[in-house]
Amino acid sequence: MSLIPVTILTGFLGSGKTTLLKRILTEAHGQKIAVIENEFGEENIDNEILVNDTQENIIQMNNGCICCSIREDLRETLQVLAAKKRKGELDFERVVIETTGLADPGPVAQTFFMDEEIAEQYLLDSILTLVDAKHAETQLNDRQEARRQIGFADQIFISKTDLVAQDEVDALMHRLKHMNPRAPQKAVHFGDVAIADVFDLRGFNLNAKLDIDPDFLKADDHDHAGHDHVHGEHCDHPSHAASDAGHAGHHHKHDDDVKSFVFRSEKAFSPAKLEDFLGAVVNIYGPRMLRYKGVLNMQGTDRKVIFQGVHQLMGSDLGPAWASGEQKVSKMVFIGIDLPKDIFVQGLEQCLV
Repeated sequence: MSLIPVTILTGFLGSGKTTLLKRILTEAHGQKIAVIENEFGEENIDNEILVNDTQENIIQMNNGCICCSIREDLRETLQVLAAKKRKGELDFERVVIETTGLADPGPVAQTFFMDEEIAEQYLLDSILTLVDAKHAETQLNDRQEARRQIGFADQIFISKTDLVAQDEVDALMHRLKHMNPRAPQKAVHFGDVAIADVFDLRGFNLNAKLDIDPDFLKADDHDHAGHDHVHGEHCDHPSHAASDAGHAGHHHKHDDDVKSFVFRSEKAFSPAKLEDFLGAVVNIYGPRMLRYKGVLNMQGTDRKVIFQGVHQLMGSDLGPAWASGEQKVSKMVFIGIDLPKDIFVQGLEQCLV
């Protein structure tokens, strides 16, 4: 049986996750989708489009989609769905997991790496993050959960852009790009999103991602390192001064703790040294490392080595061979919370041959 693709839908309370989900569930796209809803959410899809009086808490909808709420943990819910699919009791082609507005998507994503049984049945496709343009400034300033959700994203959808001025939208997009340069951003109205922008993004598919999106490793060209810590080293962003909030022109003042940086080198890595170094940094900074991935030139192989990780879990794979005449450049991107760029860069340089 081929693996069932999974999409994680995240975003702060009120960002429009449920509106987007409803659209996905009710649109005539011909796909059978199972939605797993984390029922601690403040907005519950059941209230509006589902009937809630089923004992098993799995509801088959008239267009073939399925909805279920998590009563135990995610792993058990996924196992139950896969078992029912195998027995022919439920028919679905993919899964969407809606996290609560306050959730860190990291542990949800890790389930698909950590658990062998889950990994044998499901393939994590991508993490989608919704951002409410009207309230994003305050949420990003005050809530680390909102900033983390940006750091994890493979695709960012910005809702409610019609409620704010264009310069505020531009400032927000600039700020999000600074935090996560590898996630494309799209403004959406009332959940009106093309299915192609939601499914089969291959954010976690190491080899395919590079073919589809060769730019994902390009640095944020105007690297923002120089904007460091305007608000002090450990500022936790409680909406700064009132004068600061709401002024789009001041977006550079927000030194968000979620940042990204890119490491590049034309020298080959020593596999043993790199493994030791990455193992050490993941051990120390793993909880603060949201997403990281790269294409590496490794000593001893003429193929690209592709690696990625979420928090403490990291994996690598042999990619295609370096093409004849292609410059062998290692590129890595790290997105995390207050990661010490200098320590990472210095350590990585010491792993080069």
